[in-house]
Amino acid sequence: MLAALLGSLAIHAQTAPWTQLFNGKDLTGWTAKIKGFPVGENYADTFRVEDGLLKVRYDQYKGEFNGRFGHLYTNRTYSRYRLRAVYRFVGEQCLGGPAWAWRNNGLMIHSQAPWSLTLDQEFPVSIEVQLLGGDGKNERHNVNLCTPGTNVVYQGKLFLAHCMDSSSKTCHGDEWHTAEVEVDGSARIRHYLDGELVLEYTEPQLDERDETAKPFLIGGWKLLDSGHIAIQAESHPTDFKSIEIRPL
Repeated sequence: MLAALLGSLAIHAQTAPWTQLFNGKDLTGWTAKIKGFPVGENYADTFRVEDGLLKVRYDQYKGEFNGRFGHLYTNRTYSRYRLRAVYRFVGEQCLGGPAWAWRNNGLMIHSQAPWSLTLDQEFPVSIEVQLLGGDGKNERHNVNLCTPGTNVVYQGKLFLAHCMDSSSKTCHGDEWHTAEVEVDGSARIRHYLDGELVLEYTEPQLDERDETAKPFLIGGWKLLDSGHIAIQAESHPTDFKSIEIRPL
């Protein structure tokens, strides 16, 4: 009986429908937090919905980018799921944006809540699935890993550097691409680009060395099992056609 039940659950997980996190009309279900502004204030309409797309824009910024890194967070948390985002980079980077942020965005998973960030905190404690675009000639891997306030275990060893490249192709131009993340709580995370597995690691956890992570280290427990999902505003315009999720 138990074996049959587990088999039924596994089949259900594989065939569970995708649920849209972005409704194509407005930012219902999401909350913005931009450095230097209180939670919920979407400075200069950074995150907006136009033509059925969720857009990240800087055309209403007064002056240069000035380090106003922002994120748009889901209002609820998730633990075991598959996340799929169809996105593209467009236009020119905001004046004053850092060079590393050119054609750079990210899907933040297992993220701290937006209301728990300090006023001037640049990035949430989270696991970042880094989205990068190419310059038309040089190699630049995509759907990489970055670890603001966190660490992971890679090939059996604790990975302490901030970022790790995937094995992906380079995505030049303004074409749409599909980034997917398979998140199995605190056990395993896999990155996919356009259907191809390009990175896998285990045991996402808080970094004891990081000041933003220390408030969340309670009773010595470090593993990250769940959290919010967020997209970034790091100074380059980005479009999202869809952001959807289904349970594992």
